[in-house]
Amino acid sequence: MSGLLIVGAGGFARETAQAVRAAADLELLGHLDDNPALHGTEVDGVPVLGGGDLVHDLPDARVVICVGNPADYAARARLVRRFGLPTDRYATVIHPTAAMSATSRVGPGSVLLAQCVLSAAVRVGAHVAVMPQAVLTHDDVVEDYVTIAAGVRLGGGVRLERGAYVGSGALVREGTTVGAWSLTGMGSTVLGDVPPGEVWVGSPARRLREAAAPALAELATRTMGGPVR
Repeated sequence: MSGLLIVGAGGFARETAQAVRAAADLELLGHLDDNPALHGTEVDGVPVLGGGDLVHDLPDARVVICVGNPADYAARARLVRRFGLPTDRYATVIHPTAAMSATSRVGPGSVLLAQCVLSAAVRVGAHVAVMPQAVLTHDDVVEDYVTIAAGVRLGGGVRLERGAYVGSGALVREGTTVGAWSLTGMGSTVLGDVPPGEVWVGSPARRLREAAAPALAELATRTMGGPVR
């Protein structure tokens, strides 16, 4: 495999591009984005080569999917299904300032941004986004497609189920499970288990409403896509 394609050209994709440049272990070929207005332009000096389906026209390139936001944090899962790439096409991007213990593991397509910490025996699945200065402590399990926003702190033995979104600065108590495709709001203090497909906010966190439609659609999808784990 030669070179890296970043799918997406928004904030997360741009941050990932800077991590790739800092790590200097992959040649960054450019961004792919389905917005035709971006094609042929540059973002932060990195070219936008075309739409996402160019991943099939450049079979020797590695790929990382860097899309999603609180309004639609299921976007990565949909793109993985759409592309249907083998697991070995996906790169894992780790910023050189991230502190990952020798007993921790990170899956394909996942991104660890600057100054995040994986302390001991942390398991991170595929296509996970870990934003700057997040702290994952001993024995945490982070399933595929999870988003961990900047400054999150997870106590020991936390499980974030598939596709969960943990907002900036949230604290999650040790031994707690955050359910699949749920969202915990920024600054929340999660003291007990969060059911799948719900939005919880506040300190202590309480249920606000159902998750947005894209997340609920993923919760109902039997075949989720992505590598078999």
